[in-house]
Amino acid sequence: YSRPHRQGREIFGNIVKWGEPWRLGANEATEIRVFQPVTIQGKQIPVGQYTLYAIPYEDRWTIIFNSELYTWGLRFNTAKDIASFDIPVSTKDRMVEYFTIVFDETEKGADLVLAWANKEARLPLQF
Repeated sequence: YSRPHRQGREIFGNIVKWGEPWRLGANEATEIRVFQPVTIQGKQIPVGQYTLYAIPYEDRWTIIFNSELYTWGLRFNTAKDIASFDIPVSTKDRMVEYFTIVFDETEKGADLVLAWANKEARLPLQF
């Protein structure tokens, strides 16, 4: 994924608009490869490679797995959406300068952590 830099800008509600799709980074859309079936909120995501998008809202984010690969920006075909998940977003005291995606190990799998500016969202993955 491309890691945009905050550079003192107000990100959410400004650069990244509330209620509008976001490619979770910059330039080419962010992709994730799943090497074994993953369960998210009771839905199974099969082995494969997916494009990730988000629709951020002030109180939650909708995370979308889409099967169309190698897309630029926000040119994606919603008919190829595999699944979507609403997850809470929290406001943190510290600022994250570069958009960051990391995995945080949990008892049942891992959280896909998305952080930028003072916002953090976690998508629990079970495998």
